[in-house]
Amino acid sequence: MSDKKSLIEKLHDIQDHHPDHHYLPENEMMTLAESDRVPPSKVFGVATFYTMFSTKPRGKHIIRICENQTCHMAAAKDMINHLQDLLDIEIGETTADGLFTLELSSCLGMCSVAPSMMIDEMPFGNLTYEKIDKIIQQLKGGTR
Repeated sequence: MSDKKSLIEKLHDIQDHHPDHHYLPENEMMTLAESDRVPPSKVFGVATFYTMFSTKPRGKHIIRICENQTCHMAAAKDMINHLQDLLDIEIGETTADGLFTLELSSCLGMCSVAPSMMIDEMPFGNLTYEKIDKIIQQLKGGTR
C-alpha cells in the first residue's frame, strides 16, 4: 500500500526528527524526493515556501511574533524590538546558546489578544515587556 501522507506531512515528520534544531537537512529532503519519485525542486520549493519549515538549523525554541495589522496597532513593533534587545539577535537569527530563534509571523489568529506571539506551540497574548521578560526567563530556566 502506498504512503498516503502529503509532501507537507512528510516534511513535518522529517523536521520533527530534529527537535533541537527544527530544520530539514538537505540530504533527507533529497532522500524524500527520490523515494516519492518527485523532482528535488518540488521538495525544496515546498520546504522554502512555508515559514513553518527551515532548511537551516534553528534554536531549541522558535519564537514567532505576529506583525499583522491588529498586532501592529497594538505595539507589536515595540515587542519585537524588546525581544531583539533581550535576546541580542535580529529577526531570523538564533541566540549564541542555541536556545531561541526569533521569527515574524503574518498572523497567528490571536487578534483579540494583540500583540501576540507563539513559542513552539504555546500561544501568548496581551504582551507587555514584563510578560515577555518572565516568559523568556522561565524558558531559560527550563520551566514554563
